[in-house]
Amino acid sequence: MDTKTVNILAIESSCDDTSAAVISNGKVLSNLVATQKVHEQYGGVVPEMASRAHMQKIVPVVEVALRNAGITKQDINAVAYTQAPGLIGSLLVGACFAKSFAQAMGLPMLAVHHMQAHVLAHFIDDPQPEFPFLCLTVSGGHTQIVLCRSHLDMEVLGETIDDAAGEAFDKTAKMLGLPYPGGPIVDKLAKEGDPHKFPFPMSDMKDYDYSFSGVKTSVLYFLQKQKKADPLFVEDNINDICASVQHTIIKTLLKKFELAAKEYGVKHLGIAGGVSANSGLRTAFSEMCEKNGWQAHIPQFQYCTDNAAMIGITGYYKYLSGDFADLSVSPTAKAAWQ
Repeated sequence: MDTKTVNILAIESSCDDTSAAVISNGKVLSNLVATQKVHEQYGGVVPEMASRAHMQKIVPVVEVALRNAGITKQDINAVAYTQAPGLIGSLLVGACFAKSFAQAMGLPMLAVHHMQAHVLAHFIDDPQPEFPFLCLTVSGGHTQIVLCRSHLDMEVLGETIDDAAGEAFDKTAKMLGLPYPGGPIVDKLAKEGDPHKFPFPMSDMKDYDYSFSGVKTSVLYFLQKQKKADPLFVEDNINDICASVQHTIIKTLLKKFELAAKEYGVKHLGIAGGVSANSGLRTAFSEMCEKNGWQAHIPQFQYCTDNAAMIGITGYYKYLSGDFADLSVSPTAKAAWQ
């Protein structure tokens, strides 16, 4: 192939999705994700089951990703993988596969931070943000406001001090008796409800930090009180409950995000992470940007949830900067214990 072409095989295995992608000069040739349905019956991800499923799926997922990209393993120039954060067993499956592949083919490795990759998902497709760029990364485990001065120069301005916004969605769903994963179901039901029907308190942390533990607690006490008076309360009001909780979480997220954008004079804003797939957040974010004359950036749905394409695009920029991982140690294991 053309010597100027940089083909990167990317591996993502931080939680319960086994994903592989091929990135060529910053463009996605393939992006395959194998989900794990086994966790639904437990109402959450079981780490041991997740790592075992990764072991079963990693080889066929990579084979299909290469085939869909129309290239062979001999065409790969580097291997990118998720280093952290995530479930240690799941991370190690991906890291060990990436290291073995790289050593066998004599290729360099690119260790990628999962949250940095969520931010850089905005650079997979056009139009791409201009720097400086402000990103709100929202997932089940993280909530951060990140100032990006370049592809690899990022500063976390604020983050959650306890629970993440995604966890608040999922725990609310669980309290309502909805199946796992509950966040998307809350979003769906919220479309049919009144977001102002049941007021819930918003946290007000210092600077640009967040807290969502109070929202979960207030929802719990609210439901306990209402169900004691009316056993059918949840069943009769579930759409309004979902809409009200979602409204509170989104309002909390965007209040700090808007303040940060004004404080730093940023004109290009984006949302990323699994919760950025939430339709209510996408709509409210777009309206906020339009009101302020800012450029809104939202990745395609397939690049919002965990996927290897975002790992690959991050790996591509690390490749260009010469930021390679050391094959002699296990960066994932080292990061897990730091």
